[in-house]
Amino acid sequence: MGPVPELPALDVLLPLHRPRLEPLAGEPELIALFGDSPGVRANMVSTLDGSATGANGLSGSINNSADWRVFRVLRALADVVLVGAGTVRAEQYTALDVPEGLRGARAELGRADDLELAVVSTSGVLPDALLDGARPPLVITVAENRALGALRDRLGAERVLIAGDGHRVDARAAIAALTDRGLNHVLTEGGPSLLAHLVEADVVDDVCLTWTPQLVGGPASRILTQPEWLSPARSLEPLHLLHADGVLLGRWRMTRLGA
Repeated sequence: MGPVPELPALDVLLPLHRPRLEPLAGEPELIALFGDSPGVRANMVSTLDGSATGANGLSGSINNSADWRVFRVLRALADVVLVGAGTVRAEQYTALDVPEGLRGARAELGRADDLELAVVSTSGVLPDALLDGARPPLVITVAENRALGALRDRLGAERVLIAGDGHRVDARAAIAALTDRGLNHVLTEGGPSLLAHLVEADVVDDVCLTWTPQLVGGPASRILTQPEWLSPARSLEPLHLLHADGVLLGRWRMTRLGA
């Protein structure tokens, strides 16, 4: 395996005994660092002043190649990427492909060839290009969705998952619906409202957060957006902290309530 020169090396600040992680083909060291445990992992990016996006409202405007390197590996480790409908529309999600150069490593872990996309939406109103594509997403919605029948006709009943009877998708039921399909490694990329809902429901195991060395001001949301304080506040255990070109990339283990 040789180096991948267009990606940056990552300094390991925590744990202290780990060496620098050079970008090797297939990313074996970075994959080993993140591990292969099933569960729900969140991956988000933030500026130093706490904004989850730049002035254009998109997370892509505040990340860089260091964040992209970890982003690729986290997707390769996942069975499914779970995203809120608003983020899908804003970030223009399409069917997901396994990142270039990581298919072999993914196969060795027993993952399927294709990476699933699951979208949380109470209405099912999503871009036509996504719903009508060759690889449509899983849509997680509620039983009261008035467009439920049309959505099932359009995607196939097996790709429409019901998670909740009210006007809000039940986070625990959503994760259960995914694991029932054998999608045990769940990566959520937000947005902030969905992540807050998942944290509030106590279903998140790991939080991966990249800080970019930018200050943007403005009214943008944080990586969690909800009107009320979390009660109680959630505690996390630091697992590792990486650095490249002023960017800090951390991973924390969530302490589950009652643990």
